[in-house]
Amino acid sequence: MIDTVSTEIAQGEERIRLEVADDGLAVLTLCRPDKLNGWSWESTRQLGLLADRIRFDPSVRAVLLRAEGRAFCAGIDVTAPGGAITGGSAAERTRNYYEGLRWVHERFAVLARLPQPVVAAVQGYCLGFGFELALMADIRVAAEDGVFALPEAQLGVAVDAGGDLRIAREAGAGWAKYLALTGRRIDAATALRLNLVQLVVPGAELDATARGLASEIAANAPLAVQGIKRAVDAYADAALPAALDRVAMTAALTLTSDDCREGYGAKAARRPPHFTGG
Repeated sequence: MIDTVSTEIAQGEERIRLEVADDGLAVLTLCRPDKLNGWSWESTRQLGLLADRIRFDPSVRAVLLRAEGRAFCAGIDVTAPGGAITGGSAAERTRNYYEGLRWVHERFAVLARLPQPVVAAVQGYCLGFGFELALMADIRVAAEDGVFALPEAQLGVAVDAGGDLRIAREAGAGWAKYLALTGRRIDAATALRLNLVQLVVPGAELDATARGLASEIAANAPLAVQGIKRAVDAYADAALPAALDRVAMTAALTLTSDDCREGYGAKAARRPPHFTGG
């Protein structure tokens, strides 16, 4: 696993870039388009670090979360260093995954609980961790080519960052189970119908529309804007902390299972997996 204590981002190792404009808008950009902005432990560390900088910057009134390239985020980057967690026994490895996932939840919570509202601009693939990241935003704008999915169950693992819980909040428990249990992909029009995105626009208009929306929020009274966000989140997320702890344990158990090895092995070999429940 990567060094979770460091507060520096090495030059050339940026997964996410932060720019703060004069109009009170902070722009977080996923900047590994050659990897379809695949997610890693290092991406999570950088997200938490940059979100903390935004949190304590009084000049920032709203945040735009966007991505370079043809995909928002295609899920986990399985080639990233530090991807596997080790342990002297199966129990220790499960415990280490559990603590690692709790750490991920804490970093994601820094973004989700920012006092400033976050607007996400999503294009192309928005899968797995990418979908879960987009769901952390307060408002989501999707390009017409957006594709959304939680494919984890197809690989033998649980949804590990609470994306299924947030879908249940936005679209209802039935749709959360439908998407998470099947791993099926949905297009932007379906995501709009399910309230998982708030606007769908042509790809050429995505950046301007999302920036315009974030700037519109930034122009409003910050105390009122931040108070509204806190009140809505307090109502919508009342049961989230306890549920996320259960998510971390379920994900830790599945990540150390035989089915997980089989799922990833089958995907690499491009064959159907044979799951045994072990």
